Amino acid sequence: MAFSVKIVNHQRNRMLNICDVDLVGRTLVESDFKMNLTPSYFSERVVDEKEAEQLLLHSSIINMVGEKTIALSVKLGVGSPKGVKKINGVPFLLVFKF
Repeated sequence: MAFSVKIVNHQRNRMLNICDVDLVGRTLVESDFKMNLTPSYFSERVVDEKEAEQLLLHSSIINMVGEKTIALSVKLGVGSPKGVKKINGVPFLLVFKF
């Protein structure tokens, strides 16, 4: 399983933008809410599941989109199903760990 990621390190925080690799380049729109899954935001590189796990566990701010990404974060205890929202049927979740 592959995930598309971009990592931004700022001071002592790591922000991880991660999504299912097949979602990169899509624009999701529902009502007045629009989410652009641009390569510049979500696709610095593609990682396998093991590396995605480590990134999810060791990032303080996480923006995640997609069924596989959300399922992995929930399995790891990083994300909670209660916080998941959907746009056009695609789940997304924001996590802040401080």
